[in-house]
Amino acid sequence: MRIRLFRLGVPAVAAVLLVSACGASTKSSSSTTTGAPSTTASTAGAMSGTLNVFAAASLTSAFNNAKTTLTAANPGLNLTYNFAGSNTLATQIQQSAPADVFASADPKNMQTLVTAGLVETPVTFARNKLRIAVAAGNPKKITGLADLAKPGVTVVLEAQGVPAGDYTRQVLASRKITVTPKSLETDVKSALAKVTSGEADATVVYQTDVAAGGSKIQGVTVPDADQPQITYPIAVVKATRNHAAAQAFVDSAVSGDVQKALIAAGFAPPQ
Repeated sequence: MRIRLFRLGVPAVAAVLLVSACGASTKSSSSTTTGAPSTTASTAGAMSGTLNVFAAASLTSAFNNAKTTLTAANPGLNLTYNFAGSNTLATQIQQSAPADVFASADPKNMQTLVTAGLVETPVTFARNKLRIAVAAGNPKKITGLADLAKPGVTVVLEAQGVPAGDYTRQVLASRKITVTPKSLETDVKSALAKVTSGEADATVVYQTDVAAGGSKIQGVTVPDADQPQITYPIAVVKATRNHAAAQAFVDSAVSGDVQKALIAAGFAPPQ
C-alpha cells in the first residue's frame, strides 16, 4: 500500500508544481508589461494635441529653441507660447486665459496661483543671475551697479511686480543705491529694447537676456555677493484640457529636451 500511494503521489505533486510554476511565470510577465514599457509609451503619447505654455519673457529664446526639438519629435504636437512678464501672465491665468502650463521667473507670482488653487504643485526647473545690460562698446563706461546712479546715465528698469525689476530693486536697496529710472517696462525684453534703440544707456536684466541680445548688447557683471536667489518654477494649470501634454512639458523642462535648451541658453539647472 505504501508503495502504491507513493507512486500515485508523484504525478500529483508534479502537477501541483507545474501549475505553480506557470502561475508565477504569468504573474512575472504581467509586472514587466505594466512597468518600464508604459513610461515610454505614455511619454510619446503625451506630447500631442494643442498645448499653450505661458512663460516668462526671459525664457523666450530657450523655449523657442526647445520647440523645434519637441515638434520634430512629436509631429502631433501643436505648441504655442505666450511670453510676458510673470505678473502679467499670472493675472491672465486668474482671468481664465487658456493656459496649460505656467513657467514663472519667480516663486512669488507662482505662489499667487497656488494660493488661488489654479495650478498643481510647482517644481523648480532653472536658475538665473542678474546682469547690467548696456549698448555695445559700453559708451557710458558703466562698471557696476553704483554707476547706474551717476548723473547723465539714463536707466530703465522693469515695473513693480515684474521679477527682474523686483530683484533689481532688492539689490539696489541692499547696496543703498538710488536709481531714478526713465521708465518702468512690462518685461525684460521691453527693457532691453530701450537700450538697443538708444533710448536708454543701461538696464538690469538676466544674464541669459544679455546672451540672447546679440552684438548690440554688452553685459556688465553683478558680483555674486550682490546676487539674489533667482529660481524659476513651472506648473500644470489645473484648467488644462490636455493634462498629459502639459505634464510632459513640465517634465521636459526639469530634465528633458527643454532643460537642454535652457542650459544651452545660459540658465543654471534647478540644483
